[in-house]
Amino acid sequence: MHATTSNSHSTASSAAPQGVPAVKALEFLAFTLGEEEYGIDIQKVQELRGYDTVTRIANAPEHIKGVVNLRGIIVPIIDMRIKFNLGTPTYDQFTVVIILNIASRVMGMVVDSVSDVITLSPEQVRPAPEMGSVLDTDYLIGLGTLDERMLILVDIDKLMSSAEMGLIEKLAS
Repeated sequence: MHATTSNSHSTASSAAPQGVPAVKALEFLAFTLGEEEYGIDIQKVQELRGYDTVTRIANAPEHIKGVVNLRGIIVPIIDMRIKFNLGTPTYDQFTVVIILNIASRVMGMVVDSVSDVITLSPEQVRPAPEMGSVLDTDYLIGLGTLDERMLILVDIDKLMSSAEMGLIEKLAS
């Protein structure tokens, strides 16, 4: 049998020129807790809701306000203001629950307010300085700068799946 050999060198061209990384803008949902403005990856956000009454769960940590029934899914609600010791939270018409989808789990995060979605280029994201902040730097992506604004960019996956949150069971048990 006579087989024709094809040229084994593929001519697949990539979008970016060789040696130049493809610069991808990142979108963050900006929200406030106390005096600070934070940002989380918009792709983790399922929806935004006003604060509703929650069903308390006995013996739950204080920062877990309780659960709500969201279209048949029981969703734990975490008050980040309690978690980060930002004083006594008040619940008003500006209080927002950010519904997140992390590691196939749906959970809600109570924040003071949500402002907007901002797009940051990698150059606008600076590493977080090591300091005794409210938030452990393990859970920070960095600081996002946009004109006069500075956002504390939170790695929401890492934070919500951390053992101290107690929300997502360890996979290897």
